[in-house]
Amino acid sequence: MITSPRKHIFVSVAAIILAVILAALIASTFGAASERVLTVFFISLIAVVGMGVYSGNSGILSFGHLSFMAIGAYATSLLTLPAQLKIATLPKLPEWLATTEMGFLPATVIAVLLTTVVALIIGLAIGKLEGSAAVIATLGLLIIVHGIAIGWRDVTRGSQTFFGIPRETSLWVAAVGVILALIVARLYRDSVSGLRLRAGRENAIAASAVGVRIRRERLISFVISAALMALSGALIAHFLGAISPKKFYFTDTFVLLAMLIVGGMTTVTGAVTGAVAITLVTEVLRRFEGGFSIVGLEIPAVFGTTQIGIGLIILFAMFRKPDGLAGLKEWEERLFPLRPTSDKGVDTAPRVNAQSLTAKNMTMQFGGLTAVNDVDITLNPGEITGLIGPNGSGKTTLMNMLSGVLVPTKGTFFLGSEDLSGLVSHQIADRGIARTFQNIRLFENLSVFQNVLVAALSTQGGKNAEARASAALVRMGVATHADADAGTLSYGDQRRVEIARALACEPTLLFLDEPAAGMNREETDNLMETLRGLTRDLALGILLVDHDLKLINQLCDRLVVLNEGHLIAQGSPKDIQNNPAVIEAYLGPNRQD
Repeated sequence: MITSPRKHIFVSVAAIILAVILAALIASTFGAASERVLTVFFISLIAVVGMGVYSGNSGILSFGHLSFMAIGAYATSLLTLPAQLKIATLPKLPEWLATTEMGFLPATVIAVLLTTVVALIIGLAIGKLEGSAAVIATLGLLIIVHGIAIGWRDVTRGSQTFFGIPRETSLWVAAVGVILALIVARLYRDSVSGLRLRAGRENAIAASAVGVRIRRERLISFVISAALMALSGALIAHFLGAISPKKFYFTDTFVLLAMLIVGGMTTVTGAVTGAVAITLVTEVLRRFEGGFSIVGLEIPAVFGTTQIGIGLIILFAMFRKPDGLAGLKEWEERLFPLRPTSDKGVDTAPRVNAQSLTAKNMTMQFGGLTAVNDVDITLNPGEITGLIGPNGSGKTTLMNMLSGVLVPTKGTFFLGSEDLSGLVSHQIADRGIARTFQNIRLFENLSVFQNVLVAALSTQGGKNAEARASAALVRMGVATHADADAGTLSYGDQRRVEIARALACEPTLLFLDEPAAGMNREETDNLMETLRGLTRDLALGILLVDHDLKLINQLCDRLVVLNEGHLIAQGSPKDIQNNPAVIEAYLGPNRQD
């Protein structure tokens, strides 16, 4: 399923095919030198979009993707190298490999498949890491594969040149390859998996809370990107006719990452823009690297001029264009903006057989600090329960445990008869418990509709996802903002979008952590009416944390009060107002007047 409008995809694919063919035709008219430059550009662009499929959509910068390029290059070279040459230069190869001599196309297919298997194994390990740890792991991957390429002399000829590779990559072969890579990258970006991964890039905690399995989506993108890198490696090996391990190490990693960063990591448009910019700069600087003269003034040769120039471009881009020259949107998204969605839609429906949540002995310890201590709580469908208490009393911590963000130190909780203890947040979301956060956690660079669609696609098997997303937007009164970037909305509308995103999961229970924070009284009153409608129309149970006592008292059917991690009272709002323990918790001892 593609989550972007068909018009955008059609225009993008058509433009890719047309631009590549036109560029190849123009290069052909200028002779062999231009063809060579464009062929190398096409192959580099395949590698850049391959890196972008993973790094751009996940937000994790990878230094190790040239390892997959190396695997693809050596694998295809071994399969296409003439058998007699292999027997003469690589005498210790296994007999089946030494006598195998394939055509370029089947060899490339096999190399890509082999690389995807390797990437799947490696991705399972790297996918468990977050942030800088994942980045460092990709750097380790590059060093390890480089070491293997040098040390495995019987197969790769070590640090010596691996020569004799049939030169099968012509300009038009590279053109076909880059068209394929660009289309795959573009379709992946707006696929269900790509949208989920971009949501995880924007805010991993929020994405998991609406059902996104971030590790799985990262693994999918890692494997697809590795396949594109292998294709690039196969093409460059059969273009050059000879390769060595240094071709797939730090120098080329630096150049390809520069293309990705300068153009913009998050889009295919950015990959193309960066590749064009860096290629042009590189071609110009190489002509000056050996020295030149200006008006009789001799400028001596400066070794590393190209690398220095690329480094300066990266610095300029990061200071002046941190999102890259192309920004955060594809070119066709800017050229053909969508019209606002109307306020008409099909309303969400309550879950069948909605059940109560029962939690017993919930305890959360952080080292020597006990944030929540032996708390029992029951939440029912169709009922609004307020969770109140002084700052630091453990309200958000309890909500985090019940939604899977934190694993309790002790305690169990059930939805009906199903034990949810130990489940992570995306599993709990899929079972009918959705939530918002104290600090708004929207996917700011995705549209409002995409924010909500992610939740619908990631729960209940994605059934009727678009209808559920549209209905949630209508219910919360933000449908007219559907195509705006979520980060551009007012604070109150962002709160409503966050609730709409949770509603798109069609939950049994909805956890709201200070939903009225930052709202004025009119906005708060409107929110109260909306929440009453959710319980009335959808039989939705709500757990509400807020410091607005007027909202709490007017809206909630029942209150649960925490203080210093302990449950000190529960009952109707009227009962709680007169409870001595609650008065003491809020006002201090001897202040019951």
